[in-house]
Amino acid sequence: MPLAATGDLVARAVGTASAVVAFNVITLEHVEAVVAGAEAAGVPVILQVSENAVKFRHGRLLPLAGATVAAAERAAVPVALHLDHVQSDDLLRQTSDAGFGSVMYDAARLPYAENVAATRAAVDWAHARGLWIEAELGEVGGKAVPGRRAPLDAHAPGVRTDPDEARAFVAETGVDALAVAIGSVHAMTTRTATLDHGLLGRLAVAVPVPLVLHGSSGLPDDELRAAVAGGIAKVNVGTALNVAMTGAIRDFLRAHPAAVDSRTYLGVGREAMAREVTRTVRALGRPGPR
Repeated sequence: MPLAATGDLVARAVGTASAVVAFNVITLEHVEAVVAGAEAAGVPVILQVSENAVKFRHGRLLPLAGATVAAAERAAVPVALHLDHVQSDDLLRQTSDAGFGSVMYDAARLPYAENVAATRAAVDWAHARGLWIEAELGEVGGKAVPGRRAPLDAHAPGVRTDPDEARAFVAETGVDALAVAIGSVHAMTTRTATLDHGLLGRLAVAVPVPLVLHGSSGLPDDELRAAVAGGIAKVNVGTALNVAMTGAIRDFLRAHPAAVDSRTYLGVGREAMAREVTRTVRALGRPGPR
């Protein structure tokens, strides 16, 4: 079916008090697994390519973008394409030509005024080309921050999103959605994180655009469901797929030490990721496409 628009999927989620799940993809196996898992559950999904994934692919966006577009167009459920955590203006400007309908522009590392200015410029560019754009205020835990030895602590003073500042930020930048820092952590391999649901409630009242939760792999299902009930409309998942894939491949190679055909173990990894996609969207109780 034709590519879905991220904005449409998020708006539908808002209208049904649910959330659409966006999965970060790195390889073709990731792409195929996300589509297969979404089809098994009968729900729409967003395929996300991050700036870090582009760096892994030698800085070339188009090869992976081409694979995501082809897979999305052949999916039996609505699939949207999103470029995630973009800090490079050069990469931002490749978005529309690569088939993506939305982008998350990440200037959260900058002081507030600089974040506003950079994001406003990105919004103006994106909206002129019909792109839906997300930004971040506050800083989600686990992110690598230039000049810091360790990734950002989700519980450090000043990193969580302030509701009044968030309201002003949305008004000043014109973003279509806002990623908020409420205690989640990027790159967690255990599901033990907890969220500040009181803060989420205040943000849901203060912010007039849909709210996005990054770092969702580290959250247990009940925390995720509570976040959706509290106003989160887009849930980002990445590390959980890598955990599933790597674990399945490790188990396969342990049981088959003489295996050398990459199709055997990559196929096992792809199936494991597809199961994780289906499990995640079903855990959130996502309704199917209408």
